[in-house]
Amino acid sequence: MHKVKRAIIVAAGTGTRMLPLTERTPKPLIKVNGLRMIDSVIAALHANGIYEIYVVIGHLKEQFSDLPAQYPGLELIENPHYVNCNNISSLYMARQHLEDVMILDADQLIRNPAALSPEFERSGYNAIWTDEETKEWLLTVEDGVITGCSRTGGRGGWQLYSVSRWSAEDGQRLRRHLEEEFEEKRNRQIYWDDVALFCHPEEYRLGIRPMRREDVVEIDSLDELIAMDAGYAACKGETNHE
Repeated sequence: MHKVKRAIIVAAGTGTRMLPLTERTPKPLIKVNGLRMIDSVIAALHANGIYEIYVVIGHLKEQFSDLPAQYPGLELIENPHYVNCNNISSLYMARQHLEDVMILDADQLIRNPAALSPEFERSGYNAIWTDEETKEWLLTVEDGVITGCSRTGGRGGWQLYSVSRWSAEDGQRLRRHLEEEFEEKRNRQIYWDDVALFCHPEEYRLGIRPMRREDVVEIDSLDELIAMDAGYAACKGETNHE
């Protein structure tokens, strides 16, 4: 049994699917029914005894400056590559912290802190089983091990969520592969998840951590934000006007 000792929160992106809000506010700092998304993530980590937290920032980085004072144990890591690279660059910048770690996106609401429980048997991802058609990444699992992943989704599989746990051994392996892809191959337009799931799948035996759909809400677009908080409906009109 492994236990998470630290967390990396990826929060550097520009959030283009949530324009015009993200022109002036980083997506993780947008409030949903009065609560900033990143605060729900940090609160859930704290509820599980995880206080060593690294937040990777880029877009409108100065707006995150209050977080270390608000949350002792939290450290900001700047990603200077966020404009020209995909999020592989964010995890690359935090690669020295990849042992016994939980990696999360900042633009989600953690509605059940138990979804971030620190104990785990196998490195891998939170996931929900879905019989319905989805466009999200869909995992194939056999005997508890991920054997495949569809980037375009499908029907009847385990839908991947942006919460993952990595043992010390797998974290070290992930660091080596991040450096190989980012530095040597200059493969900088991929998601960091691609590194283990597609670039080097034969070197990992990842698993899943089943959860309920309502435990974690991923908010990827303005429409999804409005569905959670109708107060943003006027922003949709502003976007259409533009």
